[in-house]
Amino acid sequence: MTNTTENGPGEGTTHFGFRTVREEEKASLVRAVFDDVAPRYDLMNDLMSAGVHRLWKSAMLDWLHPRAGMSLLDVGGGTGDIAFRFKARGGGPVVVCDINKEMLSVGRDRAIDRNITQGIDWVCADAEILPFPDRSVDAYTIAFCLRNVTHTDAALREARRVLKPGGRFLCLEFSQVVLPVFRKIYDQYSFHILPKIGELVAGNREAYQYLVESIRKFPPQDELAQKMRDAGFEQVKYKNLSGGIAAIHSGWRL
Repeated sequence: MTNTTENGPGEGTTHFGFRTVREEEKASLVRAVFDDVAPRYDLMNDLMSAGVHRLWKSAMLDWLHPRAGMSLLDVGGGTGDIAFRFKARGGGPVVVCDINKEMLSVGRDRAIDRNITQGIDWVCADAEILPFPDRSVDAYTIAFCLRNVTHTDAALREARRVLKPGGRFLCLEFSQVVLPVFRKIYDQYSFHILPKIGELVAGNREAYQYLVESIRKFPPQDELAQKMRDAGFEQVKYKNLSGGIAAIHSGWRL
């Protein structure tokens, strides 16, 4: 019996950036990347996107329309950025789930600094094997994380499983630039400038080289939308942001 992967180039293997690695290696490699950059992760997001990631996250929350009593599971949101925005807009209880303990530690510290002591729980777990009951949350968000999981399809199925009927899935992720001229500029910036910024600010050029490469290996907009449908989501739509540098995908469990 062969062991193939939906995301990888061959039997029992997957992508870690442009490298081919064994499936069982990827999670630990990703964890090591974020262990190292966690203290400067939010600063690096500001530098990498010139602060535009804040607008993208606001756009995702605009589409979600948080309301009192709406429960949220934010996966891969260790530093709390989405959770804090959700609560500030009047949302209900939040669980922040991340595979990386260092990122969660940063998030907890940020919550304390903001005097947020209730309404947010922090759970260390894998997006592919969530420790939450079926049909238990109203909304599921995942921002700049889905491309880091080993099996995208498994993570999408888990997302649908934990959503209540009528629940909403939203994914904010770097995507495929739709303007050819802009794509050349973006490639130059991401492959030549971003790793240098990572080296200077975070002291880790390799981590940001991986992040750039992982964006290129992630499914483009229409392909991700189809994966969501295959996982059982309905009314699947997406919005391109900044010419496709990022995109928000939306789906419902009906």
